Amino acid sequence: MIGQQHPVLTNDTSGAHFAFTDRWGGVSAAPYAELNLGGAVGDDPESVRTNRELAAKALGLDPAQVVWMNQVHGRDVAVVDGPWRDDTDIPCVDAVVTARRGLALAVLTADCTPVLLADPVAGVTGAAHAGRPGLVAGVVPATVEAMTALGADPERIIARTGPAVCGRCYEVPEAMRAEVAAVVPEAWATTSRGTPAVDMAAGVRAQLAAHGVRVGEHSHICTLESADHFSYRRDRITGRLASYVWLDAEL
Repeated sequence: MIGQQHPVLTNDTSGAHFAFTDRWGGVSAAPYAELNLGGAVGDDPESVRTNRELAAKALGLDPAQVVWMNQVHGRDVAVVDGPWRDDTDIPCVDAVVTARRGLALAVLTADCTPVLLADPVAGVTGAAHAGRPGLVAGVVPATVEAMTALGADPERIIARTGPAVCGRCYEVPEAMRAEVAAVVPEAWATTSRGTPAVDMAAGVRAQLAAHGVRVGEHSHICTLESADHFSYRRDRITGRLASYVWLDAEL
């Protein structure tokens, strides 16, 4: 348990694990209160390290066996077989995949859609950061393709998406909606006020389905509406949530 709340953890009978944090139970001060897990948002680095240790231990993970990314809203994918040696080794990518069981992959978000993928038979996992630019660029298909290159079968992949801003809240200019919908039509949306919007999670699910992957579960939490979650669109200066995926070290 972390402070007031638990990370939301789901375990598949095949040995796949998916976890999503909220904002509570850490040591960061406002405006990053409390469980900020992002290291590039202006928070005290020591607080971030402590928060990452708290979150990992609450999930039964070794903090040193969690792989993080420097996310840049692109489509590049890194293939990893272990944790980075230090922070200077962390590449600028928006997805990581591994064929190493027991290694946890993490993605940071504060409105974007975290995408977690696992093929327990092949022993391959992937984690992607799907913001609007990354969705258009194709980070989700690129992640599936990288997993397939490691031996994963899209029809076996278990997929989960986490808390993200919903289509009712993600207002964008009409031209931007058209730009996204031209690539991913399923992302076309309208806000609760009737203005143009983008539904990121719907777009992610559509891209996964087009590559043979079915999302078994997806979060219904809208980060902008939920006071328990960080939201960049709501607060601008704020922390980051983390989503984790890993497979049991042994079948």
